[in-house]
Amino acid sequence: MSSRRVGLWLVGAFGGVATTITLGLTALAKGRTSTTGLVSALPMFDGLPLPSAAEFVIGGHDIREGSFLESALEFRQNSGVFEPELIEACRDELAAASARVRPGTKLGAGPRIGELGTWGDAQPARTAKEAVDRISADLAEFVKVEKIDHLIVMSVASTEPPFLVGEIHQSWKALKAALPTGGAELLPASSLYALAALQHGHTYINFTPSLGASIPALYELAESTGALHAGKDGKTGETLMKTVLAPMFAFRNLNVMSWVGHNIFGNRDGVVLDDPVNKSSKVDTKDKVVTSILGYKPKTLVTIEYIPDMGDWKTAWDHIHFQGFLGTKMTLQFTWQGCDSLLAAPLAIDLARLADAEKRLGGKGLMRHLASFFKGPEGVDEDDFFKQYMMLAEYVTKAKR
Repeated sequence: MSSRRVGLWLVGAFGGVATTITLGLTALAKGRTSTTGLVSALPMFDGLPLPSAAEFVIGGHDIREGSFLESALEFRQNSGVFEPELIEACRDELAAASARVRPGTKLGAGPRIGELGTWGDAQPARTAKEAVDRISADLAEFVKVEKIDHLIVMSVASTEPPFLVGEIHQSWKALKAALPTGGAELLPASSLYALAALQHGHTYINFTPSLGASIPALYELAESTGALHAGKDGKTGETLMKTVLAPMFAFRNLNVMSWVGHNIFGNRDGVVLDDPVNKSSKVDTKDKVVTSILGYKPKTLVTIEYIPDMGDWKTAWDHIHFQGFLGTKMTLQFTWQGCDSLLAAPLAIDLARLADAEKRLGGKGLMRHLASFFKGPEGVDEDDFFKQYMMLAEYVTKAKR
């Protein structure tokens, strides 16, 4: 058994993605599933110092009191995923991971997310500093008790409302001075978690469209502590298809006149995104990639609708109207149906493995080479999936030297 221990602290721990990550890592460590779906399991990555599934130790925060077992059983009932035998075989590990989850903060999360749970409501944080201090204490305890060599804080929580970045967010000095008195208006919850991680040199990965570490002040903080970070918004389904198909139209010099995408799903994230304010954060990252890749803006429309009976199964239908030679108008349509958490979880595991490899290789700051995993990659303007993947391939080649 490996002596190295990589802490994976999941924000939104009892949600579908975090539960699938936890069950998936346990199943991989026990040899009860294959590495299908893991990018980091491809031959290209052989030779990198990637951690095995057995090296991960799971903990996290949530505002819903529960357990990974309860969440896994709920997913099985509502979405028909996870074989009963697999859940049973991983029961003890799920229980151990559940015991490491702590009450999260609602400060800055927004009203719709706040309605999801009441864990921690008895003593809510009143200021940003108080919230960050509590999060930091939980992280420190986890590192100490579990003897963690490298801590990765990953946000897989529900999508927050858009947050307006102001002058105070431009420098760490100004933001730090405002923490003792600032509340929800100063930072959203995702950024409080990011701050708590980065100030202690821990790695932070934002798998959501929420703000997280995406402000100059936190970039500056990460640079000063040497913390690794990456984000944002994991690219798993319809947007992945957009970033694969849009280059085809560009390379064939076909004029895309309109691109319409309708999305329906029924998981807990759908409950949150049923709120128009929260939904706008998600729509922004899903909509911009077509214009970015084509170099011009066709008529675009993205809809996301909550349909409870869909469970974790997301269906996207896209209609692309384009113009070819001699002005001929044609269409391409596709339907994508996938289990949302089962698409996201392996990518999250990939990100954690690659982040740990980067840590071992002495890396610091923003991990731009991970752009192909995100809808809105930090520090990278390129949205073409193939060009993003080449960035990753080039990084791997250099890292092996």
